[in-house]
Parts: sequence; C-alpha cells; structure tokens
Amino acid sequence: MTTNYKKIAFQGALGAYSDLACRTVFPDLETLPCHTFDDAFTALQSGTVDLAMIPVDNTIAGRVADVHHLLPESGLYIIGEHFQPIEHNLLGAKGTKIKDLKHVHSHVHAIPQCRKLIKKLGLNAHVHADTAGAAEEVSRLKDPEHGAIASSLAAKIYDLDILEENIQDEHHNTTRFLILSTEPQIPKIDEKDKTITSLTFEVRNIPAALYKSLGGFATNGLSMVKLESYVDEHFQAAQFYCDIEGHPESAAFKRAIEELGFYAEDVKFLGSYPAHKFRTLYTKRSDEI
Repeated sequence: MTTNYKKIAFQGALGAYSDLACRTVFPDLETLPCHTFDDAFTALQSGTVDLAMIPVDNTIAGRVADVHHLLPESGLYIIGEHFQPIEHNLLGAKGTKIKDLKHVHSHVHAIPQCRKLIKKLGLNAHVHADTAGAAEEVSRLKDPEHGAIASSLAAKIYDLDILEENIQDEHHNTTRFLILSTEPQIPKIDEKDKTITSLTFEVRNIPAALYKSLGGFATNGLSMVKLESYVDEHFQAAQFYCDIEGHPESAAFKRAIEELGFYAEDVKFLGSYPAHKFRTLYTKRSDEI
C-alpha cells in the first residue's frame, strides 16, 4: 500500500475505536474525527484527507447501518480491510475507585457488551453517541460516581484512570473496518496471498435470478465470503453487496463476472484488496477445532 499519506478520516470523536483502528494501521497519520459517516466520506472526496476508515461489521452487534448504502454512490474505493479487537475498559476520573461508581456512560452497543460487570457493580447506564464522547463527558464531570466504558486510547486522550481492563462479556468482540481511497489499488496477482474483491449488483426480474447470478462464482471455484441484501421502499431486495475471494484480473473471476452479467445489472466494482491476516488465523483455528 502507498505510504505517502498524511491524514485519515473516521466517524466518531478522538479516542473512539475507529480512531484506535486508524492509529493501529497507520501510526504515522493524523486522524480526523467526523460527526457522521457521510462527513468522513465527504472529507475524503474533497481531498481534506488522503484516506478514510469505516466500520462495516461487528461480531456481536452485526453490520453497521448506512455504510453500504453510502459506499456504492460515493465514487470511493476499498483498498484494504482491518479487523480490530474491541477491548472495553472501565474508566474513571483521576483517583476514582471502582467502589465509588454509581453511573456508567458509553455507546448503545458497548453497554450491553459489558452487561455482567455493570450488573455486578449495580451501575446506572447512560447512552452516548460514542464511547469516546462518554469518556470526554466523564473527564469533564470529574465526579468519582461517574465512569465510562471506552478504549485505552480514550483514557489517554481524556486523562482518565483505567479502573479495569477487558471488561467485555465476550472476548471474540471484533470489528471489521474498510480502508477507503479516491482511487482503486488492485494488488498484484499472487497465488500465496488471497485477494478480496467487493461488488454490488441488482438482479434482473427473472425466476431464480439470484441463484443464477451466484452460480458463476461457484462453478469457477471462487468463495463468496459475504453476501448481504438491501431492500427498497417496497421491501423488495433491491441491491446485493458481496465480498469474493478472487482477483479481478484472474481468468476465473472474469468468467464469473461474465456469467453474473446474464442475470444481474448495475454491477459496481467497489475495490480489490489483500485479505487481512485475521481471515487466515480464523481459518486455522476452525481447522484445529
């Protein structure tokens, strides 16, 4: 991946898990917090930043709303993916003891992900727009009765104590992020390294159109690692998003796309990028079970 980048946008406040993901992948880049996903897309489209990183799936909360509706019409391309472990921490103002806490602040998804500890401590939960915003609020209050559930990065940024680490109920909690650019960066074909190619398409109004659309990938030995549908105003499946293990310049992929064209329309290429090592590690773990 090109290294002459200087700035990357994310949705959320400084110290959010998206900010942490950006700094993990690109430790030398300046991160730009954006209020909404649309704002992050606009920052990239306008040239304010060089890249953007957005979450698309979480192993507990599921898919992130809005992203796949914004991406196909954005003119942006996926050039990479990153799987970020979500390690929640209980934070408090300087000098706070766990026994002092009566309230906890965090994101709507983070609170149920830490239900056991919240119940154990008997805390009243308060929902915020994001975990970093909750940490900022606790920092502002400087009240030992108020704590936050957020990242270790948020603790550092907002000068909070980490009262307890890794408090999430499930330790497989992981979020998949996509790295976006204004130009595609298709990796070289390499038999050793897997390539993920992302597409959206609509099916034609013919019987078994979706089944036939996907047949070309199966017959050409290409694995589809993700398939999602999105409904229109009539609750009909209007669009499909898919991630395929395959390089767009390979003969097998070209044959599959040709067959897709007989049964689908408005096929949009969203990007090709190297498969993250998390996929390989997960496959190895599954094989060992």
